[in-house]
Amino acid sequence: MAGGLVGLLDDVAALAKLAAASLDDVGAAAGRASMKAAGVVVDDTAVTPTYVHGLAAERELPIIKKIATGSIRNKLLFILPTALFLSEVAPTLVEIILMFGGAFLCYEGAHKIIHALRHDEHDHDIPAALHGPEAEKETITGAIRTDFILSAEIMVIALKEVIDEGLFARAVILVVVAIVITVIVYGLVGLIVKMDDVGLTLAQRESESSQRIGRGLVAGMPKLLAALSVIGTAAMLWVGGHILLVGSDELGWHWPYDRVHDVEKQVHDVGSIGGVLEWLVNTGISAVVGLVVGAIVATVVDRLSSESHDSAAPATH
Repeated sequence: MAGGLVGLLDDVAALAKLAAASLDDVGAAAGRASMKAAGVVVDDTAVTPTYVHGLAAERELPIIKKIATGSIRNKLLFILPTALFLSEVAPTLVEIILMFGGAFLCYEGAHKIIHALRHDEHDHDIPAALHGPEAEKETITGAIRTDFILSAEIMVIALKEVIDEGLFARAVILVVVAIVITVIVYGLVGLIVKMDDVGLTLAQRESESSQRIGRGLVAGMPKLLAALSVIGTAAMLWVGGHILLVGSDELGWHWPYDRVHDVEKQVHDVGSIGGVLEWLVNTGISAVVGLVVGAIVATVVDRLSSESHDSAAPATH
């Protein structure tokens, strides 16, 4: 009897170790998948604060909470089941969808650069100061709609990273990714939009050090948002270009990514920094590919938009 109990305890201990290892694997896979979506995450963090700009300070956090809830709903109720179903019945289609998402990232990154070079300040207008429950609801609905596109990209990028896992493991990993990324993005957004309020409070204190910190926070918020926008743009081009290179390789067109590997081999043995140089080469070439593809797509979209506008304009006599 005692031997049987010891054997049972050994089995339980073995199962516990297996479960702990599985959790470690899920955590590691979720971490890798989250990192792959970095470009979209940074852009999401940079874009979201614009939706509460100009609104009453006491409504900023409640609105961000509602947008975050909508984001979780987008990821878990709509995107996750669809992505898992497609990964089970048509994994090649997931790769194709991911490449479309990569092309969209390239377009977004190139689009921002093109309009910055043109000094076009009206392309991504910040919502005007809105008042009343209907206007607030409209702001939240628009933000959640935009989030759906970004969330879809995040989830598909993460799915591609773990597509070789079992169905249940895939589901658990994607749930972890969805929750962690949403908490990080909207937690940071909450801190960003409240940074100027905290700064104003500190600036009104008697302590000179508090005033100095407060003024620094107020002055630093626009610079932080600008830096996030630049980092997000660069990350979108890098991630989008990398997705296209890897996707084309996996779909059978090996030449582009083979050329990248050829360049990587040339710096592989450069002392102790060979690995870093390989990463920089891969990242740099991916970003250039992203910029070129994005510029082509942006040009086509602008041309089609202009033609559509011209055809819709009333004829004059």
